[in-house]
Order: sequence, then structure tokens, then C-alpha cells
Amino acid sequence: MVPMGYLYKQVVAPPDWIRAPQVRAVFSVSGCVSPYFADYIDFWKHNGYWLFDSPDIIEDIAAEAGISLHGMQLFYYEVYPKQFSTAGKTWGRFAPEASFTTAVRVPEDRCLRGFDVVSFSVGTSPECSPLSCNSLAGSLGANEYCLFPSFEAARAALEGGAFDGAEPGPYRILAVYPRKNPQIPTCRKTTRGLS
Repeated sequence: MVPMGYLYKQVVAPPDWIRAPQVRAVFSVSGCVSPYFADYIDFWKHNGYWLFDSPDIIEDIAAEAGISLHGMQLFYYEVYPKQFSTAGKTWGRFAPEASFTTAVRVPEDRCLRGFDVVSFSVGTSPECSPLSCNSLAGSLGANEYCLFPSFEAARAALEGGAFDGAEPGPYRILAVYPRKNPQIPTCRKTTRGLS
């Protein structure tokens, strides 16, 4: 896994249509269910992964634009450096967009909550997370945060065809780490992601 960046999001309880009784809160990377702090691309301060290199950048944007981050959850993300084509059933490499600087400040400690599978049909910012957006959390064994409990489970679901026809691909696997929220139960600290 490689550092991808940060986002503030409004975490919500799962709507009824997700149909996954084990899910208590939606930590999906997509902004479809748990929305982003703003339509942030308009500020053009994101990195080559279309996220932010540090929380400070987001906090500066919010202060300058009068956007409240109250009640928002900060997330740090890492991404598997290959994306999966459901059409070709193949993995291929991708890289951050070179026209933007990418220098993600990796947190000293992080608490992994799971892995999301996210569509990137345009190849820029995250699009849909079918575990939440397409109600696949119930049938694919998502955890209480609407995420896969392991990288292996996410990869097996992709390669096994569980996302075929859900959203236009390719898909990327992201590790999801919530930050700065005392209401989220503590977990064993993780100091590095998968290689």
C-alpha cells in the first residue's frame, strides 16, 4: 500500500437500503453516503491522487472558505498500487497525476478500520464504493464500518466477480484509517500498510 492522502467527511449511519445489519457507520471512501467536507476539487489544492497531502491543507481551505469542519471525521488513506479491470479481469499499475505535487505526510501511527473497493472510471478522484453505494455490504461480509475486514477479502471479491456490473471500473483498493476522533474505539496501532 502507498500513501494516498487525507479527507474530512461526514460519517453517517447506514441508510435502510444498504441492508447490512452489522454496519454501524459508513466509512466508505465515496462521498455518496458519507459526504465530503466540500466540493473540494474546485479549490485545486489536492495532490496527484486527488486527495490532500496533509490535514493542514484541508483546514486552511475550510478556514479561508468559511466551511465548518465541526462534526466531520478526518481520514487518512493508502492505496494498493494496482487497479482492477472488471472487463478484462486484469490488474494494471497506475500512478498519481504528474501535474500535481504528491507528498503525503504519513501519520506516525494509524488505526486501520478496513479496506474499501472504489471505482475510478475517470482516473481522477474517488467515485463510488459499491459496498455502500450498491448495497453489497450485506452479501460481501463488510464489517461494522462498511469496509472489508482485510485486503485479501477485498481482492478476492474483485477477482471473483462480486463487483461486475456494479459501477464502471477500474477499481482500486484503499486502506481506511480514521484520525482524531475520541468517539471511535481504539484499536491496535498499525505503523505501516501492506506492501
